[in-house]
Amino acid sequence: MLTPPDSPILCYVTDRKALGLESNSFAQLLAMIRRAIETGVDWIQVREKDLSGRELIHLAQEAVAAASSTPTKILVNDRLDVAVAAHAAGVHLGTESLPVRAVKAWRESDAESTSNFLIGASCHSLEQAQSAELDGADYIIFGPVFETPSKASFGPPQGIEQLHEVCAGIKIPVLAIGGVNPANASGCIRAGAAGIAAIRMFQEARSSDDLRSVINQLKSLKRT
Repeated sequence: MLTPPDSPILCYVTDRKALGLESNSFAQLLAMIRRAIETGVDWIQVREKDLSGRELIHLAQEAVAAASSTPTKILVNDRLDVAVAAHAAGVHLGTESLPVRAVKAWRESDAESTSNFLIGASCHSLEQAQSAELDGADYIIFGPVFETPSKASFGPPQGIEQLHEVCAGIKIPVLAIGGVNPANASGCIRAGAAGIAAIRMFQEARSSDDLRSVINQLKSLKRT
């Protein structure tokens, strides 16, 4: 079972469209990924759903190479094949992805080389979270906790109370997502979240110093 550290796990979820990038331009996104690695983000989820397999594996390989000598883990959203081919640390599964149970079975079929491969799942209810845990997920990302444009399609904000219910209802780590920022992150940690996942909070930092300040502030939130 994944054991979270005393300080929150911080996961940067990439979104090049939010950066206003052209569809085939990765230089600025890779610069953002490298900046996140250098400033101490724990995980980076490469989440660029519209890319072709060829484009996505190139991006994932570059991210894995950038993180190779650091503690940062690179996860690939949705695409197990790309995650494996790029030697990523894991895959994050959405509601339209492969079932968690199927990915767990694959991992167990070659446990010697894949035992440390992380399996995550996006969940929007306690029932989904419990199902993901039962099926073998190592962690879940739950939300949206607060209002945010990027998660509007998943319905209204779940709120801190629902986050607490999910955290109390399963044993695997829960990362809160959706409108989380340095001002409200402490409420998520107090509710039992093992960490924070975000797009804008990491991408909109204007400089490495600004991002490092955000990360240090979040890391100071001690988990109980």
